[in-house]
Amino acid sequence: MKSHVADESGPVLDAGLMDGRPANDGPADDPGKPDYWDAAVAHLMKRDRILRKVIPQHPEVHLLTRDEPFVTLARAIVAQQISAKSAEVAWEKCVTACHRRVTPSAVVRAGLEGLREAGLSQRKSEYVLDLATHFHEGRVHPQQWAEMDDEAVITELTAIRGIGRWTAEMFLIFNLRRPDVLPLDDPGLLRAISLHYFSGEPVSRFEAREVAQAWKPWCTVATWYLWRSLDPVPVEY
Repeated sequence: MKSHVADESGPVLDAGLMDGRPANDGPADDPGKPDYWDAAVAHLMKRDRILRKVIPQHPEVHLLTRDEPFVTLARAIVAQQISAKSAEVAWEKCVTACHRRVTPSAVVRAGLEGLREAGLSQRKSEYVLDLATHFHEGRVHPQQWAEMDDEAVITELTAIRGIGRWTAEMFLIFNLRRPDVLPLDDPGLLRAISLHYFSGEPVSRFEAREVAQAWKPWCTVATWYLWRSLDPVPVEY
């Protein structure tokens, strides 16, 4: 698997790959299923003829939240621009540098030198340390994110080095499980829209946004099923 550089916020993914996205699948009857999931599925099945075919093909998956906000963001930074396998190796180096417990305080104690000695690249070491410093010094407010709207969370996150809009939107989807996120910078989503709605022809962000009008207010769920249509078996990292 390969990925290509988009910007410092995250990888441009090959279609169908889940590099950089947490594999937060779970059985459909799991108690962790978002409370909006069934209503969203009913809406999408009614409003979108493509999703009416896609959704029944993936009956046993939904979003789960697996990690604390700091760990989710740190893993996303470590996974940028590399394959899922390489991301796992890089994350283990971060865990080693933090003596097996990755917290803001542990990263700050390790410092740039400790992260580099563990094998992280200079840039990713700087980014993870900046993330830890924001958390450690209270410059971000994770305890308030649940009450903040999507754009407010994105604004706070993108003030951190190494986090751009794509990474922030992945956080909204996979950690906060916001129901109406449309990640137009995600090439996997654009590829799925191209395949299912435009017979494989390239699509613009404008065209993708037009397709997504029928999904609101459940763009996250529609996006999730379109990802699954390209990558039906989740990739752990």
